[in-house]
Amino acid sequence: MSGSELERLDEAAAAVRARCGPPPDVAIVLGSGLGDFADGLADAVVAPYDTLPHWPRSRVVGHAGRLVVGSVAGKRVAALSGRVHVYEGHPMATVVLAVRVMARLGVPRLILTNAAGGINTDFGQGALMVIDDHINLMAGNPLIGPNDERMGPRFPDMSEVYSRRLRALADDAARVAGIAVRHGVYVAVHGPSYETPAEIRAFRALGADAVGMSTAPEAIAARHMGVEVLGISCITNMAAGVLDQPLVHDEVMETARRVRGSFIALLEGVIGRL
Repeated sequence: MSGSELERLDEAAAAVRARCGPPPDVAIVLGSGLGDFADGLADAVVAPYDTLPHWPRSRVVGHAGRLVVGSVAGKRVAALSGRVHVYEGHPMATVVLAVRVMARLGVPRLILTNAAGGINTDFGQGALMVIDDHINLMAGNPLIGPNDERMGPRFPDMSEVYSRRLRALADDAARVAGIAVRHGVYVAVHGPSYETPAEIRAFRALGADAVGMSTAPEAIAARHMGVEVLGISCITNMAAGVLDQPLVHDEVMETARRVRGSFIALLEGVIGRL
C-alpha cells in the first residue's frame, strides 16, 4: 500500500473517530438484505458513506450504504450496512477500504456476513453457515502491489483466516438461542452473473459448501492487519443446478428477510460473548 493510500485510510478513520467516538469492540459488515441488524443498535450515530472521505458508495439493492455505531449486548459495535464489490468495477483497494479503516481505528474484531448460494445439498435455503475457511477464485488479492509494513507483513499467514475462538463463540451462541447453524467453506467469485451448473459442480469437487461475490478480500485485508475475523453466510438461495429453477436477486432478498430474527439473535449472542 502506497503512502497516499495509507493517508486516505487515516483521513477516513479520523472522520469516523470525530463522528462516532472511541474505537468499537467489534465491526460488522452486513451483506445483501442483512442490514436490519444496524437498526437495533442503541444510542446509534449514523454516518452515510457519502459523508465520509474516500468511502466508496454502495449501489447494490440490499446495501443501505451507511455506517452505524452504537451498542448491543453490552458492547460497542460499528455496523457497516452495505459493502462494495469487485463486480461493480471497484479495485480491490476500494473493496477493502472500510475494513482497513476499522483496523486503523483499532477495532480488534470483525464479523463478515454475506448472502450466499448453497452448494452443499445438505444445506437448506435460509440456513446460517459459520465460515470455516474460504477459497478465493476472484483472480485477485487485496495485498497485490507495494506492501507498507505499517499495515502488515508482506507474506501474512492465512492458515486460520476465520478465528477458531470466534467460531466456537458462534456455536455456543447458536446452541443457547436454539438456532441451527452449519459450518462450511465459502468460495468467492467475481460475479455479477450467477454461476453455471458446471461451475457449481467444480466448486463442490473443490470442497466448497457455499458461493458468493464478497467476503474473501475483506477477510484477507483484515488478517493482514491483525484483526480477528468471524464469517457468517446466510444461504439465501441454492446455487445453479441444485434446484431446477433460475436464480434471481429477489429470492436472495426475500430469504434474508425471512431469517432476519435468527440472524440478529446469532449476532447478538456472539457479541455478548466477546
